[in-house]
Formats: sequence, C-alpha cells, structure tokens
Amino acid sequence: MNGAAPDTPALPMAAADLAEAVRSLRRASVLVVGDAMLDRTVYGHVNRISPEAPVPVLSVEREVAMPGGAGNVVRNLTALGTSVAFLSVVGDDQAGSDLTGLIGGQPGVEPWLLVQGGRATTTKTRFIASGQQLLRADQEVAQPIHPRLADRLVRIAQDTVAATKVMILSDYRKGVLAGDVPERLIAAAHAAGRRVVVDPKGEDFSLYSGADLLVPNRAELRRATGMSVESEHSLLAAARAMRDRLGIGAVLVTRGRDGMTLLDGDAVHHFPAEAAEVVDVSGAGDTVVAVVAAGLAAGLPLPVAARLSNVAAGLVVGKLGTAVARDTDMLEAMSGEHGTLRKIVSRSRAAELAERWRRRGWRVGFTDGHFDLLRPGHMHLLEQARRWCDRVIVGVQTDAAVRRVKGPARPIQAEAARAAVIASLPSVDLVTFFDEDTAEAAIEAIRPDLLVKGADRRIDEVVGGLMVQEWGGVVRLAELLPERAISAADIGR
Repeated sequence: MNGAAPDTPALPMAAADLAEAVRSLRRASVLVVGDAMLDRTVYGHVNRISPEAPVPVLSVEREVAMPGGAGNVVRNLTALGTSVAFLSVVGDDQAGSDLTGLIGGQPGVEPWLLVQGGRATTTKTRFIASGQQLLRADQEVAQPIHPRLADRLVRIAQDTVAATKVMILSDYRKGVLAGDVPERLIAAAHAAGRRVVVDPKGEDFSLYSGADLLVPNRAELRRATGMSVESEHSLLAAARAMRDRLGIGAVLVTRGRDGMTLLDGDAVHHFPAEAAEVVDVSGAGDTVVAVVAAGLAAGLPLPVAARLSNVAAGLVVGKLGTAVARDTDMLEAMSGEHGTLRKIVSRSRAAELAERWRRRGWRVGFTDGHFDLLRPGHMHLLEQARRWCDRVIVGVQTDAAVRRVKGPARPIQAEAARAAVIASLPSVDLVTFFDEDTAEAAIEAIRPDLLVKGADRRIDEVVGGLMVQEWGGVVRLAELLPERAISAADIGR
C-alpha cells in the first residue's frame, strides 16, 4: 500500500483495560461547535385512509422532542458522563426556545446558544406508526449565520476552548460553520493547545484544513476526493490523499457494515463492525465523533478511542431512532457476559429497549418485587404476564431497599443472585434493579404498556397503576396459586 505499514487489526486489550478506558471518559471535557437542530417525533396509529386523499390518517398518541445535529453529539457526550460546552445558533422562534431548554436541561452541559432574529431553527419532524416512518417534515434555513454573530461565536470559542480538552466541529451545513468560521475555530483551538475533531459534510473538506482528526463516512470521503473508495486499497489511498492535501492529522472512516478504518500516521487500524443487529443507523456518526473526541480528551491513544467509538456505534445502530450509547451500555457490551446475564441491564438501558420494542409495535409489560426466594407463585405470575404482552421487564429491589422495607434480616439472597434467577426464566426478557422503596420511578422511566401485580390487591392499590393508565397503559392482576401452595406475600411484594 504505497510502502506504508500493513493494516493493523483492532488493538488487543484486556476487558479490564477497556472498561477503565470507558470509565475515563467521565473525566473528559469537550467543546462542541456546530449546527443544532430540534428533532420531533410524533407517534400514533393508523386505522384508516383519508377520504380526502389516498393517505393514511395518523391518530396521534404522543410527541417526543430531543436535540439533533450537533445537539445529538452533546447528548452522546453527556451519556458518557463527559463535561460539555456547547456553542451554536438558534432562531428566535418556539423551536429555538424548546431546543435551548432541552440542551440546558442535560447534566454537565454549559450551553452557549446564540439567537439570530428572523432565522428559523432547523426542525425535523418524523411521523411514526407501528414502528414505520410515514413522513418527515423539515423546516430550516441553511444560509450562513450573520457575520457579526459569527464573530461573536468565534470569540466565545476562543474564551471557552482553554477550559476543555478537545474541540468538536459538527457540521451539518446549516450555516453555523460556513465561510472561514471553521478555519478560525481550528486556529483558536491550536493556539490553546487543543486538538480538533471534525464531523465533515459537503464536498469541500478544505474548510477543515489543519484539523487533528477528520471523521467522514465512506460516501463523504468519495465525494470530497472524487476517488474510488470501494476497496480497502482505494479507500486508504483516498484517505491519504485528503490527509496530505489538507494537512489533517488523522482520518477515521466509518464504513457501515464493514466497520471503521483509522489512518493514523503510517499505521492503519481496521475495526470490524460490532453490531449484532442493525435496526437504524440514524445518529451513528454523531456517536462515533462524540466517543472518539471524549477518548482523546481523556488522554487515551487515538486507536483506543477509535475502538471505543466502534463499540458505541455498534450499540446505537441496534436501536430504533436517534439513540445514544451510555458508558454503562458500553461496559455491559464489553463485559463478556452471555446468556441470561445479558438480560440484566441498567434502568436507562431498560427504558431504551422498551422504547425500541414499542416502536416495533410490541407490547411491553412490567412487574416488580424483591423475589427473595423464587417460588411457583412468582413463576405463575410471570408466565401470565408474558401471555398478556410481547416483552416482560422485571424490576428487582436492591438489597439496601429490601432491608429498609423488610428489616435487617432480609434479603436472604443477594440482589445479584435474585436477578440472575429471574433472568433465567424464559418468560422474562429483561431484569433491572430499583433502589427506591417502591418501583414507581422505574415504572415512570420504562413506561410499560402493561403493569402486572398479584390479585391479592385492588387495581387502585397497585403502585404506579394510575400513572400507567394516564398514558394509555393497562393494569392487570395476575391469578394467585391456591393459598396452601403460596401465600400472597410471596407474589412479588
């Protein structure tokens, strides 16, 4: 390959070393500059065709809004526990106000969202029924931001970059990073001794000359260089040509099902795709940029940071919609656990999977308890729950919470053992812990369609029942086994 060193496979690292690398991301700080968007998703169901035109009628059930574009890079960074300063421009409209609130409400974010009068905030609205996208409606202004606002943005970046370790330029070609703004931002970062990671767009990558790391996908690399990228050899040739022409430090090319390739000096590292299942690639590029930048900010070698970004990308493409990979998700994915232990997940992961299942049209059920000694009654309740829905999530109360509720002599079995036994049941799809006295907070996070408890109580006595009914869910009481076989106290209390 033009005399360069041969390809290097993904770095061999012990699981403990990779886990420590993931944990180090919480000590990182990153400045993100780029195009913020508002992503709205409208969920509903379709039962008929409009009499006015041959189009489906969507009966709206709920709406969700979240930051998109560079805002999604921020979401990914905060999911890792990384501290973030965010610099962007919004319009003086309701969407801009909503986006400002969403960004400001995230933990560990210092937002600098400048307002340009008369400018529309970029908004993308997706309409979804039964897990299928029916329509996307975009509202945007892609013109460069006002020159005086661009000057102010660069001045703020010059003042802010020294307080962070790495700068990300997230360019969606909506006008924030137009003209000479990228050049000025890169110069400001280098003057402060900081590295710059760029998620590029368009065909003219000369805007990012001198950046330390460029993260294009294969199609973007082809358009920017005009060179073939179909084979390994041609892709590397295109990456080298671009790097040398623009004075880029390194290039990380995302290649979909073929994984990722890092050109770092003379070394070439290839990372095979990590995804067990590809559901939706939306936002995967944002995840890669966020994780590799956080890794560099944490002091990790570039190949290690790239490997972590590959793991994270494999997680988000397995989720429907624009998703993030939390540090806990990455630790779970790299733990080497198989079989039933993979069912035991964090509350946030359980909530994400529940949302993914609902978007596929599956009904999600939830029940909870301490399950100290697994009895026939527990299994009977869980089997009934599975008959009533497509997926069952079980909340297991932690040891500390059980002691508060039941006294110092309980539980008899530790929470890890109780969760493992529940996870081994074929009727159970996920197990998560809750440390509160009741499972109400877990129910609110997971938002099940079905809440199941034993029939030794009334529906109006079920914790979280009213909340589930308010969002359109159902509470069902499971049949108890005969009293001599099991007491009511054993049914998941």
